[in-house]
Amino acid sequence: MKGTPGPSITVGLFGVGLDTYWPQFAGLKNRLLGYQKQIGQRLQSQGVRLVDAGLVDNPAKARAAASRFRRGEVDLIFLYVSTYALSSTVLPVVREAGVPVVVLNLQPVAQLDYRKFNALGDRGLMTGVWLEHCQACSCPEIASVFNRAGIPFHLVTGHLKDEAAWREIGDWVAAAKAAAGMRTNRVGVLGHYYCGMLDVYSDLTQQSAAFGSHFEILEMCELDALRKSVTAAQARAKVGEFRRVFKVARECDEAELERAARTSCALDALADKHRLGALAYYYESVAGNPYQDIVTSVIAGHTLLTGRHIPVAGECEIKNVQAMKIMDLLDAGGSFSEFYLSDFKDDVIYLGHDGPAHFAIAEGRVRLVPLPVYHGKPGKGLSIQMTVRHGPVTLLSVVQRGDGKLLLLTAEGESVPGPVLQIGNTNSRYRFAIGAKAFLNAWSQAGPAHHCAIGTGHVAEKIAKLAKILKLDSQRIG
Repeated sequence: MKGTPGPSITVGLFGVGLDTYWPQFAGLKNRLLGYQKQIGQRLQSQGVRLVDAGLVDNPAKARAAASRFRRGEVDLIFLYVSTYALSSTVLPVVREAGVPVVVLNLQPVAQLDYRKFNALGDRGLMTGVWLEHCQACSCPEIASVFNRAGIPFHLVTGHLKDEAAWREIGDWVAAAKAAAGMRTNRVGVLGHYYCGMLDVYSDLTQQSAAFGSHFEILEMCELDALRKSVTAAQARAKVGEFRRVFKVARECDEAELERAARTSCALDALADKHRLGALAYYYESVAGNPYQDIVTSVIAGHTLLTGRHIPVAGECEIKNVQAMKIMDLLDAGGSFSEFYLSDFKDDVIYLGHDGPAHFAIAEGRVRLVPLPVYHGKPGKGLSIQMTVRHGPVTLLSVVQRGDGKLLLLTAEGESVPGPVLQIGNTNSRYRFAIGAKAFLNAWSQAGPAHHCAIGTGHVAEKIAKLAKILKLDSQRIG
């Protein structure tokens, strides 16, 4: 069984100019094409397939470019404003391609050499050099037309060697990859909701419409059958995997390790069979039923799946497994979490859960430990002790609002050292710039469910761009 961090995407690139200029200013078109080639190379270095439609300088070429982008099934278009261009050469491309567009207002240099420029002495030559650097001239015109046409657009301003601008462009690429990953994501739903968690209940139709994800309703009896087919050799191999990837506590009973191993093998088979990219689950059953034997032994296997880019959320928290998948697609991890307690002396907030965890964002090795009781759930078994790696983190919640619309809610903070609760759960200490009290108030008032996904790094800007690509609202706390 293999998971992947996200699909490759195809991006379109076209430059715009004005064909009237080319016979007037020798060499101008070739210089502009050279700049466009640089942009294309940098885009390709970010792991995308590139469809470069060249320099569009009249309406006929605009139609041809749109056709090429449709045939290439581009996910995102970058429009390079190479010099002044008529908006009639821009609108047909974007309107007919029908995908998100990012306008690149990138000058060749950060500052024109005014002394050298004014020393040229030939006003015709000087005008050609000016046109080589007048990318900003068309931006208001293009924006005006897009606004009047009802076409959402995004603008990046800077110069070709402006690393801040390229980071922003990279964020757009990452967001487009995440959107593509969500669109192709197959989410397993196993079991049922935790009874009474009204905040957790999700509208699957709405989730499919917003993200494009497919939801596969799974049966416990299928998982039970897969578990019964696990051989002794497979179970032994899985216990060996546990010992390699986890720091297994000495008090873990061998029978519990084998029980969890059999369940983990069955979960691997279930994920393979249904080509799952994520899984939300919950079940209780009754004492003595084999289904309860399954659900009390899933945490280790679900942690392995999460580490293989198949995030798993408990309590059938579908909205949150969507958030976890987004974080994973952004290479930020994405661990299942809820608020644990506040430390008002140290001004930190604890978040965690009883599992699963995400290996990629752990501070040290993930521990596998026994629990005598699963709080609020039946039975006992193995669980995870993990702290999120110290440093910058981002929280994400997919919020279903009262008006039925979805909101991507984010916050950036820090995972900080200090004592954690050694209760066989994932939990960490987090500090936020606005302070623990203000953060808890602001986050709660935004209306999320009580779970969230935590990832490493500050990726709120990428998530905001993802929201724009998906035409969703976003909100950032702090």
